[in-house]
Amino acid sequence: MSPSVRLQEMIRVIRSARTQGEERGVIQRECAAIRAQFRQADNGGRSHNLAKLLYVHMLGYPAHFGQMECVRLIASPRYNEKRVGYLGAMMLLDEKQDASLLITNSIKNDLSHSSQYVQSLALCTLACMGSAEMCRDLAPEIDRLLRASNSYIKKKAALCAVHIVRKVPELGELFTPAARSLLSEKNHGVLHGAVVLITELCERNPETLEQFRKTVPDLVQIMKGLVTSGYSPEHNVAGISDPFLQVRILRLLRILGRNNDAASDAMNDLLAQVATNTDSSKTAGSAVLYETVLTVMDIKSESGLRVLAVNILGRFLLNNDRNIRYISMTSLQKIVVTDHNAVQRHRGTIVDCLKDQDASVKRRALELSLALVSAVNIRSMMKELLLFLSSCPPELKSQAACGIFNAAERYAPSQRWHIDTILHVLTTAGGDVRDETVPNLIQLITTASDLHCYTVHKLYRALVTDISQQSLVQVACWCIGEYGDLLLRGECDETEPVQVTEDDVLDALETVLQSHMSSPATRGFALTATMKLSTRITDNVDRIRSIVSIYGSCIDVELQQRAVEYNALFKKYDHMRAAVLERMPVMDKNSPGHTNGESAGGGLKEIGPTKLKQGEPLTAQEPANQVCDLLDLLGGSEEPLRPSPAQGSMAPGLASSIASTAGGDLLDLLGGLEPTPLAPAPAVTVYEKNGVTLTLQCEKETDSGLTVTLTASNATESDISSFTLQAAVPKSVQLHMKAPSGDFLPARSTAKVTQTVLLNNPNKVNLKMRVRMSYTSQGAAFQDTIQIDSFPGPACH
Repeated sequence: MSPSVRLQEMIRVIRSARTQGEERGVIQRECAAIRAQFRQADNGGRSHNLAKLLYVHMLGYPAHFGQMECVRLIASPRYNEKRVGYLGAMMLLDEKQDASLLITNSIKNDLSHSSQYVQSLALCTLACMGSAEMCRDLAPEIDRLLRASNSYIKKKAALCAVHIVRKVPELGELFTPAARSLLSEKNHGVLHGAVVLITELCERNPETLEQFRKTVPDLVQIMKGLVTSGYSPEHNVAGISDPFLQVRILRLLRILGRNNDAASDAMNDLLAQVATNTDSSKTAGSAVLYETVLTVMDIKSESGLRVLAVNILGRFLLNNDRNIRYISMTSLQKIVVTDHNAVQRHRGTIVDCLKDQDASVKRRALELSLALVSAVNIRSMMKELLLFLSSCPPELKSQAACGIFNAAERYAPSQRWHIDTILHVLTTAGGDVRDETVPNLIQLITTASDLHCYTVHKLYRALVTDISQQSLVQVACWCIGEYGDLLLRGECDETEPVQVTEDDVLDALETVLQSHMSSPATRGFALTATMKLSTRITDNVDRIRSIVSIYGSCIDVELQQRAVEYNALFKKYDHMRAAVLERMPVMDKNSPGHTNGESAGGGLKEIGPTKLKQGEPLTAQEPANQVCDLLDLLGGSEEPLRPSPAQGSMAPGLASSIASTAGGDLLDLLGGLEPTPLAPAPAVTVYEKNGVTLTLQCEKETDSGLTVTLTASNATESDISSFTLQAAVPKSVQLHMKAPSGDFLPARSTAKVTQTVLLNNPNKVNLKMRVRMSYTSQGAAFQDTIQIDSFPGPACH
């Protein structure tokens, strides 16, 4: 290929290259020839060579050596060379290149050129790659061209001004008067540029936004003219008159009407007209209607107009184009919070979108369907969602299951329905649910005391049918362990009676223990359930003892520890086995005392000094959920603290067990000697104020173990509610607080509240305890702190 080959011939040769190496060789030879011709002083083919170099640049090969040639061609008086030079500048130069500063003067001269086409080239280049310095230098020239009489120049100058405002926002005030005057133009190109410029100015300056709110009537008139105008071949697109300009005007109206009643009222009639007269069968009409909907929802529009907008989105859901359906559901999801009833009318269409083949449409339909669930439609919507869960893609199962759980918890019509729904989800997608599902369901089952028999029968049948769903198996094992006696009894009003033998139940649990599909956590549930059945059945206790002993040498440490402790219950503490394995009490969700010593806030913070006096009511300004660490008040020093109560504040309702215990079991099941309990010491009054009395009695269980019983009474004339005790000990002492006997203290000491605290002091440090008392009396919240530096009885020190 000779160096003088034409552009078309070079393109043909490059396209005919069979390999990338051959193409690279052709381009390297041509670039070398172009470099050689650039060095010649008098070269008549400069524009021709630069055009070829731009094509090479488009293919992704380096062409930076042509930047200076662009500067030379821009300065040329010939239009054909100037045109290629400006094109090269837009492609090869940017504001980071030093060469771009060399063309500033040429652009300024060409902006004053007598030819509109030369002015157009300069405007396009400045709008494409003008730096902040160039924009500051040339802004007055652009403002002058905005006031020119030539519409061709004004529309390009308006778009160039948009670039300048983006680069240098403070120059926006310069273009504000000219931009407003452009709205009176008839040329659609000028109007389009003016609307884009005004939009940019309003978004960047609130003061300018207030000025342009006065132009709302003008914009409304322009928009009405577009909607009511007849057929115009110059601007018609699929039967819509200039949809591009309509969309731009609607976006500007949305900005002007936001949070402004007067501007919103001025455009309500127009938006209703556009919404009813625009044909949505074509993409252009759908685009205009979509912008109309967004504008209606963003301004302070009338309620009827908002319903109309929702109905338009409902029509979009029936469109064959998936993109239109997707954006419709995206918009409806934003609207459903404020216009829930209007969106509910299209619930059937939204649910049908769950069957769409497109994954993105399915995801949006799922999110919107979950948002539409309410107490009125919970049953019908849940049927559709459960049907979708059984056939949805794997990547959506977790989201669908979580949404169903949340909806069922909020709107469940009955506890049985709630339990059935969750069990259905666990049966369908048990491997995709979150970790907290199992404890939440267990808590729900324990509260539904009249459904224990029904639940354990249903879970047993599910367990026998399928053990692959780990969450379902864990809940089933827990229920069988707790309510196995109800299962064996075979009497259940809510379900068909099924005769289940002890061997059948133990076979099911052994299958879970031996299955390779069972996780270590699931095996732990199954082993505990097997152990609990030892107090609920009569004929197979030896078999249970055999099963438990097998796992005493299990490779899993957690399972092995459980088995060894259960074996100890069988051998050394068999007389206490029934009490230890008795049925769990009803668990209140997020109730104090079930946090295993961890505060609800996660981390423990040091209590700072406060101005709250002893026994003073809490004020409304106090934080409602302040998390305090009583342990820090006792750590660091072994010196005895003064018996006066410490000052501090803690909101009522925090977890009553502040310190966590590593081994706070009921008994040391692996201990070598039987504990010999000592006689309890007499009770000592540690607090007496405002009619509330707190006594302490301690009993030494082992060499390092101590049981402390706190008893509270109320001698006042009014009842006390929300009574809680919180305790802290030095960090080397382990503390375990059992559940209190209650939280209500009736007047005149007619009843008492007791709280048992187990202390383990392996290091034999000087025992100290700080107790915080919180309660509510006559509508006011009280709290106080008691410091205990010594315990009654010689064996308790």
